[in-house]
Amino acid sequence: MKICIDPGHPSEVGEGTRGKKLTEMRAAWLVAKRLEVLLKAAGHEVKLTKSSEKEFVKNRKRAEIANAFQANLLVRLHCDSEGGTGFWTYFPDRQGTDSTGKRGPSAEIITACKQRAPKFHAALAVGLKGTLRDNGCLSDTRTAVGSKQGALTGSIWSQVPVVLVEMCVLSNAKDEAFLLSEAGQDQMAKALAAGVRAVG
Repeated sequence: MKICIDPGHPSEVGEGTRGKKLTEMRAAWLVAKRLEVLLKAAGHEVKLTKSSEKEFVKNRKRAEIANAFQANLLVRLHCDSEGGTGFWTYFPDRQGTDSTGKRGPSAEIITACKQRAPKFHAALAVGLKGTLRDNGCLSDTRTAVGSKQGALTGSIWSQVPVVLVEMCVLSNAKDEAFLLSEAGQDQMAKALAAGVRAVG
């Protein structure tokens, strides 16, 4: 399969959230690079949306990179900042409209996301069981941006199946400690790779 990995931020919405020691940008990049190695070792073609940790890429461009690559799945990596703990998977279950008036994704992509996201999340949850709380596989509309637009901007522009993973809550000390550790990064990458396998 062709897998596009999108380490979130910096983008037009900022550099992302941060904990006391770890930034969302850093966490997403470290996990993305580990995931890239695992997926290539498993025989997948892999494309990252960034060539360096601090490269600025707009959310529309991130989707366009996955589209041009003709990815079988776009995996977007983020960390949350709100209260609570644990991880989530989000996916588009309806069309949205962004600030430019662009509507998307297509009905075909929405159907594919509805089929693949729950399988991806179930495998991810098995891989993270006992370490982080499973907060479920939810619609993009449950996010701040998605609730206003109907879908996340990266989903609206995506012409390939897409999931967004909030890997942890960086404002939670235990969550941050988990993703700050090499063992935690490794476990997260392996769990994400299992998610990819589950939709293959």
